Amino acid sequence: MKVLVTGFQPFGTDTMNPAYEAVKLLPNEIAGAEVVKIEIPVVYYKGANIIEEAIEREKPDIVISVGQAGGRAAMTVERVAINLAECPNFADNEGNTPDGRRIQEDGKDAYFATVPVKAMVKNMHDHGIPSAISYSAGTYVCNDVMYNLLYILDKKYPGVKGGFIHVPFDTKQAIGRPITTPSMPIGTIAEALRCCVEAAVENKDDVVIECGTTH
Repeated sequence: MKVLVTGFQPFGTDTMNPAYEAVKLLPNEIAGAEVVKIEIPVVYYKGANIIEEAIEREKPDIVISVGQAGGRAAMTVERVAINLAECPNFADNEGNTPDGRRIQEDGKDAYFATVPVKAMVKNMHDHGIPSAISYSAGTYVCNDVMYNLLYILDKKYPGVKGGFIHVPFDTKQAIGRPITTPSMPIGTIAEALRCCVEAAVENKDDVVIECGTTH
């Protein structure tokens, strides 16, 4: 079995992105599966294009993309991506600021992750790492990558499972930000990702745990 894991380059005012920094720390084999790691740009469509090229090249069984969600206090496994790119006040790394367009005209309004999201959260909990399922990947490049990944898998690689994980700020990124800014050490983020990959490899079907939100 092979797992492709992607992480984003830095964006905005940050000089590092804990997503790829943690991905780089993953072992090359988890639960008997080979792990392939690549960095992708924070640019609408380009990240997804690079992922598709990697899928064609590597022939993975599972694809997990990882992005930063500064302000979140826990690891969050995304459950759904929506067919919407809308972030007019925050440009990607090439200055693109979409204002409400569909990501794929022939795509579904939404795609659900096909990795075992509950099992991934449970494994992180079992290792003492704060984590939860998220029901919104936003409308920035993270959602764009997740949506396009699931669109590509649905259209071209139906046997491959896919998903997306948001990580908090690394501890060093909290320096100079408000004292209430949540963060997590990069080593803990990497261990959390290892738990997620392990759960995705070992669980063909998802587990049952309490989840869901009221808002």
